[in-house]
Amino acid sequence: MTTRAIAWLALALLLAPLLSAGAAEPVKVVYHLNEGVEQAARTMTNIRNHLSADPTAKIVVVAHGRGIDFLLKEAKTPGGTAFVTDVDELALRGVEFRVCRFTLERRNIEPSRVVPDAKLVPSGVAEVARLQSREHYSYLKP
Repeated sequence: MTTRAIAWLALALLLAPLLSAGAAEPVKVVYHLNEGVEQAARTMTNIRNHLSADPTAKIVVVAHGRGIDFLLKEAKTPGGTAFVTDVDELALRGVEFRVCRFTLERRNIEPSRVVPDAKLVPSGVAEVARLQSREHYSYLKP
């Protein structure tokens, strides 16, 4: 074996673990909702499509302002079905839902009205920024 072939083989052996480790890491995406139930209905479809194309994707939905409306227990889709069914289904598939506590306080909404699958965060916009800058999530706003 030539010196050049040995060098290429050594390089390939050194890089193989790095390449396989990067390939195993899931895509991380934050969906940002702040426009109300119409946006949320579109987003539920987008997330289902996203998971169909990439079942390993790590998806977090962050809602603030009017975007929290679909995460209230009594929320209905524009078609009249309960959003909680969609949220439960997607949570079982690993999707996380986060609700802005500032929005709840500003709108005088009791946290007990939020669906059980949603986690309260101090600030929705701060959570989006944190996920992007510190955890390297890609940003989507449907």
